[in-house]
Amino acid sequence: MKIKEKNKPYISREISWLSFNERVLQEAENKAVPPIERLRFLGIFSNNLDEFFKVRVATVKRMADLGKESEILLGEPAKKLFSKIHEIVLQQKIRFNDTYAKVLEILEKHNVTIVNETTLSPEQGKFVKDYFHNKVQPHLVPIMLHKKSEFPHLRDKSIYLAVKLIMKGKNADPIFSIIEVPSGVLPRFLLLPTSAKKKSIILLDDVIRYCLIEIYHIYAPEKVEAYTIKLTRDAELDIDNDISQSIIENLSRSLKNRKKGAPVRLIYDELIPDDLHKFITSKLNIDKKDILMSGGRYHNFKDFMNFPDMGNSKLEYRPMPPLSHHEIEPYESILKRIKKKDILLHYPYQSFSHFIDLLREAAIDPNVVSIKIALYRVAKKHSQVINALINAARNGKAVTVLLELQARFDESNNIYWSDALKDFGVKVLFGVPGLKVHSKLCIIERNENGKLVTYVNIGTGNYNEETAKVYSDVALLTADPQITTEANNLFTFFEHNYLPFKYKHLVLSPFNMRIWFTHQINSEIRNAKAGKESYVILKMNNIMDVEIIDKLYLASSAGVKIKIIVRGVCALIPGIKDLSENIEVISIIDRFLEHSRIYVFCNDGDPEYYISSADLMTRNIDHRIEVTCPIYDTTIKRQLKNIIDIELKDNVKARIIDEKQKNKYRETRSRLNHRSQFEIYKYYKQELMG
Repeated sequence: MKIKEKNKPYISREISWLSFNERVLQEAENKAVPPIERLRFLGIFSNNLDEFFKVRVATVKRMADLGKESEILLGEPAKKLFSKIHEIVLQQKIRFNDTYAKVLEILEKHNVTIVNETTLSPEQGKFVKDYFHNKVQPHLVPIMLHKKSEFPHLRDKSIYLAVKLIMKGKNADPIFSIIEVPSGVLPRFLLLPTSAKKKSIILLDDVIRYCLIEIYHIYAPEKVEAYTIKLTRDAELDIDNDISQSIIENLSRSLKNRKKGAPVRLIYDELIPDDLHKFITSKLNIDKKDILMSGGRYHNFKDFMNFPDMGNSKLEYRPMPPLSHHEIEPYESILKRIKKKDILLHYPYQSFSHFIDLLREAAIDPNVVSIKIALYRVAKKHSQVINALINAARNGKAVTVLLELQARFDESNNIYWSDALKDFGVKVLFGVPGLKVHSKLCIIERNENGKLVTYVNIGTGNYNEETAKVYSDVALLTADPQITTEANNLFTFFEHNYLPFKYKHLVLSPFNMRIWFTHQINSEIRNAKAGKESYVILKMNNIMDVEIIDKLYLASSAGVKIKIIVRGVCALIPGIKDLSENIEVISIIDRFLEHSRIYVFCNDGDPEYYISSADLMTRNIDHRIEVTCPIYDTTIKRQLKNIIDIELKDNVKARIIDEKQKNKYRETRSRLNHRSQFEIYKYYKQELMG
């Protein structure tokens, strides 16, 4: 389970990631979580696993072709790691299926039932047929399969019904067909007409199953059977640097190639007949290096993330509507408020609409000269951020948007928005060659009494009003020239990559973050050896960089107390005698996704606080442009301290991360439940009430 490098232990990235996803599965298994929320956690688990296979398993599969070189890169032979992954995934699948069955039983007790095509009442059957003819059938393309014909291309994100037509007559050969389930254009869940007390839901897959005879009526089959299959493809992009082609042309071509990526996993209904199964796997050229997984009746479980509201408060979390920031008054100029004092917004506890309102204010303020913003992921359909920027451009502001086209799985969306922005005169930049721009930065310049005053927003999360409802992130609003000057310099670098700048306040990857972090840890080591107070607190999504981990091991050995809150992958192993016994690691998985990066250093009793877009991973430190921003305002320092203290006390949703990867829930001596996300919400609510 662990890699040896430089005689120090590390957990492999893939195994640690599966351990993280197990924590998501634990939430689905947790009886204290409302049943519909448990279904949604199963959807999150499934969505995570899909991405894991598309990216990490696909990488391991490619590594297997390198032979011994893969052991250097992965820490162990790729085939051995591949086998471990398969074993863990199968174990988790058993728990997944068991949890799903149990949740359905609970929902039935609350008069909510997921039905299939075999259990419909006559009234429901008529409703389903009408829905099929009016809504579903226009989107269906049944493809007949033949031994000699080419097998149709299966799209990565889609699910398909593999169909077997059983013909009349003892010796009649079956006919095979395949239908893509149009879940991308139609809802996966359909609420059926029932009594007031009972609610029944049928999946889109079963709507199609109910009408199979009608679809294939010209063949006059005796019986038609359908079994769900889903193919996962390698999602890595191969983008060449042909300077004769535009970035968008290269990326668009690569996206087309991704759709044709090599198969890495085929999931199929475990009841599928052998002849149909063999036909499909042979046509897809699935070999032993690919993972074949039998499953239940339904795939693309990620759709359960959006399982519909049943109108019963007992089945879902209690609402936690975003709060206003206590220092931002309604209908007050946010720019004027920032001019007086720095503000730290904390989503989703506090409303993302504050940032939208800031952009809207800047868009119509006659004194605002320009807006510059770096975007990584934005809302897919109706982005309020994009709309506000377009509004600013239409009002004569100089709007510059750096749009990172290589945001994984958001590339197409970002290409779409780049065209929309250009149509309204927005200057669109596409990042820095060879470096992915992951920083979260917005700059507003305003003419005040003949001088140009700069306002900056630097955060840990994306400018996306949809994800801001569930992702926990912090964002600084400041007019401090120490920060704003260097933020402007960074944007100048985005526009003119040949202009280097020195940074005294902001910490930037890939320029000085590694050096800075090493310096910070060395300072804590010196203080510990001198008998002074020393500690480090790190909150992030992932920690994988071996050099950073080694430095933390060294600090622990010197007596520095280190506390880490990590959501996802953690290659570091805490609690090892004479190496990491002064390191404690917890992971909090709850209703909000812990996404913020906050770094705290004791500094001999005068703590330094930083917020960052960067996790402690090699890619973030060396291969991306990330911004780590110091917090100078004493009130905000106190705010961050309080938040971190609340999270470190969590004894409900915090798990202990250790060498055994057991994800044991953290226990404390306190008899009171301390659920950090609820406590943080209370903290901001009390602050708002004064």
